[in-house]
Amino acid sequence: MHKPRNPPTFLRRFNLRLLFAAVLLSCVGYYAGRLSTLPSDLPSSNVLVHKAEIQELEARPVHLNGLPTQAFRGTSRTLSLSPQSDWNVDNLRDDVQYITSWPGTGYTNDLIGYMHLIYLALLTERVPIVPFFTPTHVSYKSPNPVPPIDFGVMFDVPRLSKALGIPILEWWQVKVRAYPNLVALRLYDTQDKNSTTLDSLGCWSIWKGVRPTHKDPHPSTAPGILHLVLTFLSDISWTTPPSWIKLVKEDPNEPHAKFTSLMALSFPDMRKKNLRTPTPSPRLKLSLPPDEQLMCLDHMYWVANVVPHEYMEEFSTGWRLVGKHLHWNPRVEALAREYTRQSLGLLENEAIPPISLTQYIAVHVRHGDFGAWCTRPLNECFAPLSAYALRVDEVKEELKTKKGISVEHVILTSDETDGAFWEEAKGFGWHRVDHDRGRTIEKYGRWYPLILDAAIQSGGVGMVGSKLSTVSLIAAHRVRAWQGGVVRIVKWGKPGADDH
Repeated sequence: MHKPRNPPTFLRRFNLRLLFAAVLLSCVGYYAGRLSTLPSDLPSSNVLVHKAEIQELEARPVHLNGLPTQAFRGTSRTLSLSPQSDWNVDNLRDDVQYITSWPGTGYTNDLIGYMHLIYLALLTERVPIVPFFTPTHVSYKSPNPVPPIDFGVMFDVPRLSKALGIPILEWWQVKVRAYPNLVALRLYDTQDKNSTTLDSLGCWSIWKGVRPTHKDPHPSTAPGILHLVLTFLSDISWTTPPSWIKLVKEDPNEPHAKFTSLMALSFPDMRKKNLRTPTPSPRLKLSLPPDEQLMCLDHMYWVANVVPHEYMEEFSTGWRLVGKHLHWNPRVEALAREYTRQSLGLLENEAIPPISLTQYIAVHVRHGDFGAWCTRPLNECFAPLSAYALRVDEVKEELKTKKGISVEHVILTSDETDGAFWEEAKGFGWHRVDHDRGRTIEKYGRWYPLILDAAIQSGGVGMVGSKLSTVSLIAAHRVRAWQGGVVRIVKWGKPGADDH
């Protein structure tokens, strides 16, 4: 006969198990409730939480000390604007080296800069902290202020990190921000917790180092959102790097720096040999040398290995080693499929045949601010749609000859607002991504016409773009790399510029 179990011991074990189960079920219920309440569209507060990343992103990245803090480094180089601020909490780990830069050259140029930042992180073996995008061009003609948007709202950061084999952080994970309406991706509620601490930081100004006429660092509003600046007055202490960082040394006005030169400055000995007197930070008046642990650069767009603007080339290291792995956030991909369906005139519940979804040619016609480069009337400067149509025919022929694909669908994207332009496009039988009809801004925010156009451009098996447009350039790279597609670029600037 078995000896009866001691009732108090049994009850204690039972109670502990019951308590554990209750706690576990409560946690599951809480997070299930949180997930069930997440909106499918952008809520009115402009804070966007994506279901697709909830299981992927780390709220407490292992390469930080914890959740974002008021001051990312708890030192005396901070100014607390609130007595309750946790200003002395350090979120950077002593055993990790970081690198960051700032935006300020427009969305696509900043994207290229972020690719370069992550590539430089690979060279220096540092953890990149990627900023958000600021609405340099997106806010143009907007009746209301346009908030910045996080890198991870657009792109699949966990997928990129896995492909590159390195951790990738975003600034929202490091420091609480001073901008309450950021279009953000968060796993915790910081909507009412704005930064009340001003950090000072020592940074290198590449912009000043590559060109003697540059008296100031490259402008950016991003540090202000992190309270590294106050009222757009930066509290960053800037150091001008040596002139040998220049890519083209014989041309004093050429603004590109060289990747390997910047890499050298990340190492202690080279950094120490090239220190100069820093510019004092405007608010706290601190003269800080470039930070050793957090290497900070004012911008990363004009950086190359061999030739200026090499991101246009197929050998671009920024594209090959980083950019081609930078895929869209799953939610962006889903929205792009929805808008592709609408553009092709398919019913909401109608299945998209493979040819309709993946086998179309994307056309990007860039006008807008390019008109400022024209020295003649715009109708003589910009290439006519007929020039794009000829290139579309070339793409169709090459796809049929080399891949055995017959493609009839063409989807046009453009920043042109003239109705006559779009009426002419109809004559070619092309489809349009109509954001006015789709109420894109109303439903998702002012960033989303740009985001969805770029995602749709990248989904074609062919692409025809505009010369000198980085939007067209990145779309062309994506179509070649992701779709194995065929690309043509239309020249413009004078009548007959694209004749061939």
